[in-house]
Amino acid sequence: MLGGGDDISISITGSHGGGKTMQHRDTSDREGEADRPERDKWTRTPPGVMQRALFSRSALLAQQTVKNALLLQRLDRSMSSVTIPPPACMLRPLEAPLRYLFGPGPSNVPPRILAVGAKPIIGHMHQEMFEIMNDIKRGIQYAFQTENNMTISMSGSGHTAMECAVFNVVEPGESVLVAINGIWGERVAEIAERMGANVHRMVKTPGGYFSNKEIEQAIAKHKPVLFFLTHGESSAGLCHPVNGIGDICRKHNCLFLVDTVASLGAAPIFMDKQNIDILYTGSQKALNAPPGTAPISFNDRACHKMFNRKTKPVSYLLDMTHLSNYWGCDGKPARAYHHTGPVSGFFALRESLSILAEKGLEESWKKHKEVAGYLYRGLEDLGLKLFIPERELRLPSVTTIAIPDGYDWRELLAYIMKHHNMEMTGGLGPSIGMVMRIGLMGYNCEKTNADMALNALADALKNCKKSKA
Repeated sequence: MLGGGDDISISITGSHGGGKTMQHRDTSDREGEADRPERDKWTRTPPGVMQRALFSRSALLAQQTVKNALLLQRLDRSMSSVTIPPPACMLRPLEAPLRYLFGPGPSNVPPRILAVGAKPIIGHMHQEMFEIMNDIKRGIQYAFQTENNMTISMSGSGHTAMECAVFNVVEPGESVLVAINGIWGERVAEIAERMGANVHRMVKTPGGYFSNKEIEQAIAKHKPVLFFLTHGESSAGLCHPVNGIGDICRKHNCLFLVDTVASLGAAPIFMDKQNIDILYTGSQKALNAPPGTAPISFNDRACHKMFNRKTKPVSYLLDMTHLSNYWGCDGKPARAYHHTGPVSGFFALRESLSILAEKGLEESWKKHKEVAGYLYRGLEDLGLKLFIPERELRLPSVTTIAIPDGYDWRELLAYIMKHHNMEMTGGLGPSIGMVMRIGLMGYNCEKTNADMALNALADALKNCKKSKA
């Protein structure tokens, strides 16, 4: 903006760089109108010249701006601390195939649950989020068949709940007894050893199970503060009996911890009636939510041990002193910040628990049993051998078959993936090389899906090479 008395210097430059400077001094606010004609004779610039001069100056300024921008870019590049360029993969849109997930999990997520995962994010400490968390708590209580107040969901996979249980109720040097008949017992034993527990193992080959007599003898011998058992051992396809074990643990003042990651919603479990002290599961199996949340519940016996420790739990993130407050389970009027929970993951978990409540637990158990039985008959018609001989011990959500003689199980699974866009898997941990696994759980638990799996297996058996041996 030009004010009174400002000097305007205009440089008119020709093509050869020469030019002249014209000055126009505005003094109208200080000099009388009587002197204007005489003054204007010497100072007035012809309108055409002024216009051309302004246009020329604007063009020069625009050219200089472009030159300065290019110079700054070169300068920025020469002075930048970034030496790694943006990766080409990050400049492409994400692509994820639509695939039939007929393995041990995760399972296909129904559209209804996918839709709630796309809802707008809200703050993890907003009142609406607390209400959703309260709903989740009640949904877990129904799914677990418990009235335990200390019922929450972990922000993480089933392993997070597994570690939370061990870290909170066991202190370094204390005795822990672990039943191992697949990979999950192995994991719990390692977790307990890492935090300094004195771990004792009961071991059977994959598919084996423990009698109540064997369990009580081991508890009496080792006097553990915690006994662990997997209800749904997905690596072997076994659903382990639970009745009576909780009573044994109470008799010997031992906490009973049960893993139901692969069995919840597919096989009956009654936390309160069966005297289970700590129970956990995962979101991605029969519950059909995306991986990343893990319901867990502690009864009063477990809480007494957990909140009367001599030492702090080894993990701050998994410390139930803080998590109980975050989930509104400690009776305090206000919830304090502990960590940022997976908001969208909790949306999805709530919806999956809502679907289970609408269907009903007994109907869900019945459906999984029926579809599993249908699959068993189809597999036997193909000449395949079920890995768990006793029908009542088979896990309804994950069926294991012995690897057919003469076939490379990896080749069979690769063929099914390539030609049928379908996931089935081999064994896991100690069951690798022993079994192939087919999972039909939750949303995938349909006879039509069983037919698809059977057709894919029949095709693979027909077209994959079989050794002469």
